[in-house]
Amino acid sequence: MTMYATLEEAIDAAREEFLANAPGVEEEEANIQQLSIQKYVLQDGDIMWQAEFFAEEGEAGDCLPVLSGEAAQSVFDDDYDEIELRQEWLEENTLHEWDDGEFQLAPPLDTEEGQAAADEWDIRD
Repeated sequence: MTMYATLEEAIDAAREEFLANAPGVEEEEANIQQLSIQKYVLQDGDIMWQAEFFAEEGEAGDCLPVLSGEAAQSVFDDDYDEIELRQEWLEENTLHEWDDGEFQLAPPLDTEEGQAAADEWDIRD
């Protein structure tokens, strides 16, 4: 899993990965049906992003589907507004790093450490 500091970098990397995994398909000919993204908050508070493009709607990956059809194709074609795309993201879907490399939607609340992390996450949000 590779994460990027900006959503734009994650989208660029996803575009490159899609084309690398589709031999013989040129960028102009690619038919994109789904864009999936994931937002992460690391232990140090840094925000990271991951993105994936799919040729078929409903394909599963490491990220959550956010756009399909023409909207996903527009992002692939680099015809999108990053601010609008960020607004599409539901904050409750953001994964937070609980332990090194382990991500959860919320920390476990049954330990003192978990409660401290939850308090810290509430401050950041």
